[in-house]
Amino acid sequence: MNPYVQYMYSYPHKTAYRPLTGISLKEYAGFLAGGGHGLYLHIPFCERKCGYCNLFSVTGQGEEDMDRYLDAVERQSRQYREILKPHGTEFAEFTIGGGTPLLLSERNLERMFALANTCFSVEKGREIGIETAPNQTERGKLEILKEARVTRVSMGIQSFHDEELKTLRRNHGAGQARKALELLMSMDFPCVNVDFIYGIPGQTVDSIRASLKEAVDFGVDEIFLYPLYVRHGAGLIEKGVAPEPEAAYEQYREMSAFLRSQGFRQDSMRRFVRRSGKDPEKWERSFSECGFGTSLALGCGGRSYVGNLHFCTPYHISSQSCLAQLNKFEGTKDFSAITHGIILSGEEQRRRYVIRHLLIRPGVGLLRYKELFGSSVFQDFPLLTEWQEKGFVEVFREAFLSLTELGMGLSDYLGPMLASGEINRKMREWEEAYEPAGGSVSGQP
Repeated sequence: MNPYVQYMYSYPHKTAYRPLTGISLKEYAGFLAGGGHGLYLHIPFCERKCGYCNLFSVTGQGEEDMDRYLDAVERQSRQYREILKPHGTEFAEFTIGGGTPLLLSERNLERMFALANTCFSVEKGREIGIETAPNQTERGKLEILKEARVTRVSMGIQSFHDEELKTLRRNHGAGQARKALELLMSMDFPCVNVDFIYGIPGQTVDSIRASLKEAVDFGVDEIFLYPLYVRHGAGLIEKGVAPEPEAAYEQYREMSAFLRSQGFRQDSMRRFVRRSGKDPEKWERSFSECGFGTSLALGCGGRSYVGNLHFCTPYHISSQSCLAQLNKFEGTKDFSAITHGIILSGEEQRRRYVIRHLLIRPGVGLLRYKELFGSSVFQDFPLLTEWQEKGFVEVFREAFLSLTELGMGLSDYLGPMLASGEINRKMREWEEAYEPAGGSVSGQP
């Protein structure tokens, strides 16, 4: 059994999206009324495309290109502001992802925050998160983040070993990662999280544990662990680099045990949160409903969740195809027109709800599920009873259906089983169209 089938951080995957016609954001804006919503801005620029990357990003862009992109984002934001104005929309979260957002110049970082503040209302006590990379973590840019009251900074380190970074085709070395993290920690952001990758060819349990120990010693607040996936035309495919599932699973078991021993709470297969103080609420993650969350995306490459409508620009990976889509975005006149996405049926909303909650603790609220859908989660998903018998899931405190420790480590094996046949069919269609004749790979966000 390969534990690493697909990373399902959201459902359905973008490869299941299709062209849409006759749909406008204006018709769905009511779902964004009032507060509690998420705002996401995608900055697609990178210094270099990492060998495993299958995200929407472009390289080789200069200041003028980034100016032109922010011009388009500003036009989009102003149109969205007018659409949302009658609904009193307020955002509880603002996340800037990529790409590498801190590749922007200091001038454009300031412009980015200014246009967000001008066009959108945020709630008091809101959260602002942003991603960075070691080469782009500079004091001047971090000071701008502090001025903007950023609450969370996420840095993709991946490893503190030069050979492993070289295998991944990362554009930084271990020394630069240490220097950047030391600077980041000195700025006293409310939350700093770092990412690491395991299952890298040549990596060992000892080497990944050493990387994690360094991060723990730096005092980071959260650590995310990602198994290496090489899919959909990522650069490592050309080099014949393939993950090692058995080694990766052994590393995962050792790493998760190590982090728990260091005082980290495990919220999912990937997320580990440093426990703080003696407050019991800090020791166990409280239930936070996310199956029906609403989020509006700005820029090219991000996706929006508005009611049962999910939409984004078409999914692309290679720098050339991403650049073509970026040029199309910058030429868009009417950003209210929704031209690519999916409208979820009642069944798909059930599946999304279970996937979104089961893969992160404390799990699916049993009473809440029945309130929402009028039936038992075991009735709608008989597979869960089978998983309970196999020790993958358990009823926790008579209130939640939760993954066991065994099930948590198999999240990327179990999660894909909850996808519908229709979504799997659409994903296969996309893969067959994308891959060379005879090739086929599983989807990954």
